Amino acid sequence: MTKNSQNVKGTEEIIQALLRNKTEHIFGFPGGSVMPLYDDFLKYTDKLRHVLVRHEQAASHAADAYARVAKKAGVCLTTSGPGATNIVTGLMSAYMDSIPVIAMSGNVPTTLLGNDAFQETDMVGITMPITKHNYQIRHPNEISNVFDNAFHIAQTGRPGPVFIDLPKDVQVNEVTKRKKTIIHSGFKPNTRGHPTQIKKAADMILNAQRPVILAGGGVLLSSAHRELTVLANSLNLPVTTTYMGKGVFDERHPLSLGVIGMHGRKVANYALANADVIVAIGCRFSDRITGKISTFCENGKIIHIDIDSAEIGKNVPVALPIVGDAKCVLDELNKVIAKKKGKNKVWAEKIQKYIKECNCNFDVKTSPIDPKKIMHELNQIVKEDDIVTTGTGQHQMFAAHFLTRSKPRTIITSGGSGTMGFGFPAAIGAKVAAPKSEVLDIDGDGSFAMVIQELATCKEENIKTTPVIFNNAYLGMVRQWQELFFDKRYASTHLKRTPDFAKVADAYSLTGIRVEKNSEIKEALTRAYKNDETTVLDIIVGEETNILPMFGPTSKHTDMFGGCIQNVGELFDV
Repeated sequence: MTKNSQNVKGTEEIIQALLRNKTEHIFGFPGGSVMPLYDDFLKYTDKLRHVLVRHEQAASHAADAYARVAKKAGVCLTTSGPGATNIVTGLMSAYMDSIPVIAMSGNVPTTLLGNDAFQETDMVGITMPITKHNYQIRHPNEISNVFDNAFHIAQTGRPGPVFIDLPKDVQVNEVTKRKKTIIHSGFKPNTRGHPTQIKKAADMILNAQRPVILAGGGVLLSSAHRELTVLANSLNLPVTTTYMGKGVFDERHPLSLGVIGMHGRKVANYALANADVIVAIGCRFSDRITGKISTFCENGKIIHIDIDSAEIGKNVPVALPIVGDAKCVLDELNKVIAKKKGKNKVWAEKIQKYIKECNCNFDVKTSPIDPKKIMHELNQIVKEDDIVTTGTGQHQMFAAHFLTRSKPRTIITSGGSGTMGFGFPAAIGAKVAAPKSEVLDIDGDGSFAMVIQELATCKEENIKTTPVIFNNAYLGMVRQWQELFFDKRYASTHLKRTPDFAKVADAYSLTGIRVEKNSEIKEALTRAYKNDETTVLDIIVGEETNILPMFGPTSKHTDMFGGCIQNVGELFDV
């Protein structure tokens, strides 16, 4: 037995490993297999804050958002069996969006593994496809090494979630000989782009007639927003973002095109379609961006910068690949470009004209309430350091299209997996990470209802968030697709007006406000914003309001229709 491990139980070793890796907050829900660990938490309440959620899925979403705001791994903890399986959705969501999360779950003692003991579940097998890595610790001596590796893997290179399975006897038995921490030798992500490729990229951009930057979530994860702005300003390059990249480029900037994609802005889709060189940074080129892949940016050559080489060329053909961290690559690219001359004025001026044409008035005052009106009022109230989370659905796309964000990590959404129920627990995690910021959750009645029990978490943990519910009495996005592509056959999407969310808030000893008129929106938002505790805004919007323009699934990404577009695909009068 080593001197520094004498009489140290597994639970103590786990807690020390968490503290060593800068963990300050844990989101979780206890149970039999993790009772020893929870018991030892009582000795560390001054160093570790445990936030007791009311459902394990909320713990995983809160840890996800915490990681995005705090710029370090978020941590969640559950018991075995159903407690563990309840975080699977959150792990999948974090995996799709490349978010560093350390998820821990208890398990039956190692002597019972494989015996179908009470609440035994093969979480290693279940989480293998939706985590960056996972572990099952079989002896307390392994704890320190496993946890150090888990944090390193989760936060290095392309981030992602790591799952750790904790059998009960590993927690209660003593460390006899601590295994030395050795970081996996095979895990060495390339962070610096190849100099020759960077020089080629600079030449391609400088020689382009219609260059465009497409910034994805990788820019956010590498904190490369300043380098991105330098590149755009140096050459008058218009910038569009994916939803995951929203906020990395100031959307008030004259070169900002806003969000690209199925429910994005028409000027963004137009610019990509007409670009001859596209500088794509930290972007996966998902189907919600590309539409029909064979027709995506047919006339443009793509420079793809990504820390994950597997993403380059996976979905779209790439003319010039650069494998590396976005911040490092952009820094070097800016240095090369600074030594050369070139600033495209003709293309930039043309795009400026279309940006102005695309800025439609959305201070609409129709009855019933149009969601665009809520977005207008939110833009007047939400400050640049405030954080906005979203659920998944129409309200999410209204936020993507109409909410103006100027700073990174101030808009948090479930991008790759589109997880309903994400927004509210994400708001809780964001608020814990940034207690001085106001945190608002733009949500839908369907999405919010899935996690409504977390109102108790806000109340009892004294966490102030502001859910703003777009209550259209439907599963709005599904209904919109049923209207447009299924001849208005509304199969199982009409939620009606149950429950009354304002009354539910009251049941949790919180404030609920029901809004039914345009004239009430501003006052309700202001009241909730200034309130010291969570206030739920139940805003009654039109039942059949659509988020438009859009393009259909498998359609060409410029074949947008609806809203401000008169004829399919006719984005502007050229």
